[in-house]
Amino acid sequence: MIKLDNIEKVYRTSRVETVALMNINLEVKEGEFISIMGPSGCGKSTLLNLMGLLDAPTKGQLLINGKEITSYKDKYLANLRNQEIGFIFQSFHLVNDLSVLDNVEIPLLYRKISSSQRRQMALKALEHVGLTARIYHFPSQLSGGQQQRVAIARAIVGRPKILLADEPTGNLDSKMGEEVMNLLVGLNEEKTTIVMVTHDKRMAERTKRIVRIFDGRQVG
Repeated sequence: MIKLDNIEKVYRTSRVETVALMNINLEVKEGEFISIMGPSGCGKSTLLNLMGLLDAPTKGQLLINGKEITSYKDKYLANLRNQEIGFIFQSFHLVNDLSVLDNVEIPLLYRKISSSQRRQMALKALEHVGLTARIYHFPSQLSGGQQQRVAIARAIVGRPKILLADEPTGNLDSKMGEEVMNLLVGLNEEKTTIVMVTHDKRMAERTKRIVRIFDGRQVG
């Protein structure tokens, strides 16, 4: 489903060159749930951004569903992100001025579907994460765990095949973190492919495979 072949990512300015990733060879198969671990600054989030088509590699091949995507134009990649990939972030990234329901609908605004269909899809996603009683609340009225569940609903509302999660339990206490992790495990059991960056060994051990990154290199 996702394949990285000899991937390298280098950031260059007029004065300095920073190698963020080097010689990454990784394949994520359909239905897998893998975690990416490593110290801060080792390249974990950069790797996730490449998988999510938010950035492009400097060298190497990146394939999604067997298609080498680095040669495609931005419009195609944006459509692929919207249709195939869901994102969950550590800091939730909810819009404070929008209700829970409106936040979840956001990814669907870029699709050619009716407002009533968007509403039904958003309600179904919120039911999936157990928040149907909070649809008219605003993010400031929710706990951290509830906000992350809204973020998960927003990530899955378009029924993506791939879910990318960057420290999804990092800002939560242990109880709320377990609730969010249980949701992710449940989504994986429903055949969603998940790649998760985490510092938490306990959470990583609940995934099917752990990939370790150190100083931009894959070490395990």
